[in-house]
Amino acid sequence: MNDSDEGTGHAARSKRADARRNEQTLLDAAAAVFVTSGVEAPVRDIAARAGVGTGTIYRHFPTRADLIIAVYRHQVEACAEAGPALLASSASPHAALRRWINLFVDFLVTKHGLAAVLQSDDAGFDTLHAYFLDRLVPVCAQLLDAAAGSGEIRSDLEAYELMRGVGNLCIGADSDPSYDARRMVELLVAGLGARVSEP
Repeated sequence: MNDSDEGTGHAARSKRADARRNEQTLLDAAAAVFVTSGVEAPVRDIAARAGVGTGTIYRHFPTRADLIIAVYRHQVEACAEAGPALLASSASPHAALRRWINLFVDFLVTKHGLAAVLQSDDAGFDTLHAYFLDRLVPVCAQLLDAAAGSGEIRSDLEAYELMRGVGNLCIGADSDPSYDARRMVELLVAGLGARVSEP
Protein backbone atom coordinates (compact mmCIF):
# COMPACT_ATOMS: atom_id res chain seq x y z
CA MET A 1 0.00 0.00 0.00
CA ASN A 2 1.45 3.39 -0.91
CA ASP A 3 1.23 6.62 1.09
CA SER A 4 -1.61 7.87 -1.05
CA ASP A 5 -3.73 4.77 -0.24
CA GLU A 6 -3.03 5.18 3.48
CA GLY A 7 -4.06 8.82 3.31
CA THR A 8 -7.28 7.93 1.50
CA GLY A 9 -8.10 5.24 4.06
CA HIS A 10 -7.48 7.64 6.95
CA ALA A 11 -9.67 10.30 5.31
CA ALA A 12 -12.48 7.77 4.80
CA ARG A 13 -12.27 6.64 8.45
CA SER A 14 -12.29 10.28 9.63
CA LYS A 15 -15.29 11.01 7.44
CA ARG A 16 -17.17 8.00 8.83
CA ALA A 17 -16.30 9.05 12.39
CA ASP A 18 -17.50 12.61 11.67
CA ALA A 19 -20.74 11.27 10.18
CA ARG A 20 -21.33 9.11 13.29
CA ARG A 21 -20.68 12.10 15.58
CA ASN A 22 -23.04 14.28 13.53
CA GLU A 23 -25.73 11.61 13.70
CA GLN A 24 -25.27 11.28 17.48
CA THR A 25 -25.64 15.07 17.82
CA LEU A 26 -28.87 14.96 15.81
CA LEU A 27 -30.22 12.09 17.90
CA ASP A 28 -29.35 13.83 21.17
CA ALA A 29 -31.11 16.98 19.96
CA ALA A 30 -34.17 15.05 18.74
CA ALA A 31 -34.42 13.12 22.01
CA ALA A 32 -34.30 16.34 24.05
CA VAL A 33 -36.97 17.99 21.87
CA PHE A 34 -39.19 14.89 21.95
CA VAL A 35 -39.03 14.80 25.76
CA THR A 36 -40.19 18.42 26.08
CA SER A 37 -42.46 18.77 23.02
CA GLY A 38 -43.45 15.24 21.94
CA VAL A 39 -42.56 13.23 18.86
CA GLU A 40 -44.65 15.48 16.61
CA ALA A 41 -42.37 18.46 17.35
CA PRO A 42 -41.36 20.41 14.22
CA VAL A 43 -38.17 19.21 12.55
CA ARG A 44 -36.97 22.84 12.51
CA ASP A 45 -36.92 22.78 16.35
CA ILE A 46 -34.67 19.72 16.30
CA ALA A 47 -32.45 21.28 13.64
CA ALA A 48 -32.14 24.49 15.66
CA ARG A 49 -31.15 22.57 18.79
CA ALA A 50 -28.59 20.54 16.84
CA GLY A 51 -27.24 23.65 15.09
CA VAL A 52 -27.90 22.32 11.57
CA GLY A 53 -30.33 22.91 8.73
CA THR A 54 -33.49 20.81 8.33
CA GLY A 55 -32.03 19.33 5.14
CA THR A 56 -29.28 17.70 7.19
CA ILE A 57 -31.86 15.89 9.31
CA TYR A 58 -33.77 14.67 6.26
CA ARG A 59 -30.54 13.39 4.71
CA HIS A 60 -29.93 11.23 7.77
CA PHE A 61 -33.59 10.38 8.47
CA PRO A 62 -35.89 10.66 5.41
CA THR A 63 -39.12 10.19 7.41
CA ARG A 64 -40.29 11.07 10.91
CA ALA A 65 -40.69 7.36 11.66
CA ASP A 66 -37.01 6.82 10.73
CA LEU A 67 -36.01 9.58 13.13
CA ILE A 68 -38.20 8.36 16.00
CA ILE A 69 -36.97 4.77 15.65
CA ALA A 70 -33.35 5.97 15.57
CA VAL A 71 -33.95 8.10 18.69
CA TYR A 72 -35.58 5.10 20.38
CA ARG A 73 -32.55 2.90 19.71
CA HIS A 74 -30.19 5.72 20.68
CA GLN A 75 -31.99 6.20 24.02
CA VAL A 76 -32.04 2.47 24.74
CA GLU A 77 -28.27 2.36 24.26
CA ALA A 78 -27.77 5.51 26.34
CA CYS A 79 -29.86 4.01 29.18
CA ALA A 80 -27.99 0.71 28.95
CA GLU A 81 -24.58 2.39 29.09
CA ALA A 82 -25.64 4.80 31.85
CA GLY A 83 -26.37 2.07 34.41
CA PRO A 84 -22.78 0.94 35.09
CA ALA A 85 -21.48 4.51 34.70
CA LEU A 86 -23.94 5.82 37.31
CA LEU A 87 -23.04 3.01 39.70
CA ALA A 88 -19.40 4.01 39.40
CA SER A 89 -19.96 7.76 39.80
CA SER A 90 -22.92 8.17 42.19
CA ALA A 91 -22.71 8.63 45.94
CA SER A 92 -24.63 5.39 46.51
CA PRO A 93 -26.29 2.58 44.53
CA HIS A 94 -29.71 4.00 45.46
CA ALA A 95 -28.70 7.42 44.06
CA ALA A 96 -27.53 5.67 40.88
CA LEU A 97 -30.88 3.88 40.63
CA ARG A 98 -32.82 7.15 41.07
CA ARG A 99 -30.76 8.89 38.39
CA TRP A 100 -31.16 5.94 36.02
CA ILE A 101 -34.93 5.90 36.53
CA ASN A 102 -35.01 9.60 35.53
CA LEU A 103 -33.27 8.70 32.26
CA PHE A 104 -35.71 5.84 31.80
CA VAL A 105 -38.67 8.22 32.24
CA ASP A 106 -37.26 10.48 29.50
CA PHE A 107 -36.96 7.43 27.27
CA LEU A 108 -40.56 6.37 27.97
CA VAL A 109 -41.87 9.71 26.67
CA THR A 110 -40.36 8.89 23.28
CA LYS A 111 -41.41 5.22 23.49
CA HIS A 112 -45.07 6.19 23.77
CA GLY A 113 -44.73 8.25 20.60
CA LEU A 114 -43.09 5.33 18.87
CA ALA A 115 -46.11 3.11 19.51
CA ALA A 116 -48.33 5.59 17.67
CA VAL A 117 -45.91 5.88 14.75
CA LEU A 118 -45.60 2.09 14.36
CA GLN A 119 -49.19 1.13 15.09
CA SER A 120 -49.57 -0.16 11.54
CA ASP A 121 -46.38 -2.20 11.85
CA ASP A 122 -46.87 -4.57 14.78
CA ALA A 123 -43.89 -6.74 13.82
CA GLY A 124 -41.56 -3.74 13.79
CA PHE A 125 -42.79 -2.59 17.18
CA ASP A 126 -42.49 -6.10 18.67
CA THR A 127 -38.89 -6.34 17.46
CA LEU A 128 -38.00 -2.99 19.03
CA HIS A 129 -39.80 -3.88 22.26
CA ALA A 130 -37.84 -7.14 22.54
CA TYR A 131 -34.60 -5.20 21.93
CA PHE A 132 -35.60 -2.72 24.66
CA LEU A 133 -36.23 -5.52 27.18
CA ASP A 134 -33.03 -7.40 26.27
CA ARG A 135 -30.89 -4.29 26.77
CA LEU A 136 -32.53 -2.59 29.75
CA VAL A 137 -33.91 -5.27 32.08
CA PRO A 138 -30.39 -6.58 32.93
CA VAL A 139 -29.15 -3.02 33.59
CA CYS A 140 -32.08 -2.28 35.91
CA ALA A 141 -31.47 -5.62 37.66
CA GLN A 142 -27.81 -4.69 38.21
CA LEU A 143 -28.83 -1.36 39.79
CA LEU A 144 -31.46 -3.04 42.00
CA ASP A 145 -29.02 -5.73 43.12
CA ALA A 146 -26.41 -3.12 44.04
CA ALA A 147 -28.91 -1.01 46.00
CA ALA A 148 -30.31 -4.09 47.76
CA GLY A 149 -26.79 -5.32 48.50
CA SER A 150 -25.98 -2.03 50.21
CA GLY A 151 -29.13 -2.32 52.33
CA GLU A 152 -30.73 0.80 50.82
CA ILE A 153 -33.74 -0.91 49.27
CA ARG A 154 -35.71 -4.07 49.84
CA SER A 155 -34.31 -7.19 48.23
CA ASP A 156 -37.47 -8.73 46.77
CA LEU A 157 -37.75 -6.46 43.72
CA GLU A 158 -37.77 -7.61 40.10
CA ALA A 159 -36.36 -5.32 37.41
CA TYR A 160 -39.18 -5.98 34.95
CA GLU A 161 -41.81 -5.22 37.61
CA LEU A 162 -40.18 -1.91 38.49
CA MET A 163 -39.82 -0.90 34.85
CA ARG A 164 -43.42 -1.86 34.15
CA GLY A 165 -44.56 0.14 37.19
CA VAL A 166 -42.63 3.22 36.07
CA GLY A 167 -44.05 2.82 32.57
CA ASN A 168 -47.61 2.62 33.87
CA LEU A 169 -47.12 5.78 35.93
CA CYS A 170 -45.95 7.63 32.81
CA ILE A 171 -49.01 6.70 30.73
CA GLY A 172 -51.39 9.61 30.33
CA ALA A 173 -48.88 12.30 31.22
CA ASP A 174 -49.15 13.70 27.68
CA SER A 175 -52.96 13.97 27.78
CA ASP A 176 -53.34 15.51 31.27
CA PRO A 177 -51.19 18.60 31.90
CA SER A 178 -51.98 18.48 35.63
CA TYR A 179 -50.59 14.95 35.99
CA ASP A 180 -46.97 14.96 37.17
CA ALA A 181 -45.55 11.60 36.14
CA ARG A 182 -42.09 12.45 37.47
CA ARG A 183 -43.45 13.12 40.95
CA MET A 184 -45.35 9.83 40.91
CA VAL A 185 -42.22 7.97 39.81
CA GLU A 186 -40.20 9.68 42.55
CA LEU A 187 -42.76 8.46 45.11
CA LEU A 188 -42.49 4.95 43.70
CA VAL A 189 -38.69 4.97 43.91
CA ALA A 190 -38.81 6.42 47.44
CA GLY A 191 -41.11 3.54 48.40
CA LEU A 192 -38.47 0.97 47.44
CA GLY A 193 -36.69 1.58 50.74
CA ALA A 194 -35.58 -1.36 52.85
CA ARG A 195 -38.24 -2.75 55.15
CA VAL A 196 -37.92 -1.84 58.80
CA SER A 197 -38.08 -4.90 61.04
CA GLU A 198 -41.14 -5.12 63.25
CA PRO A 199 -40.30 -4.72 66.98
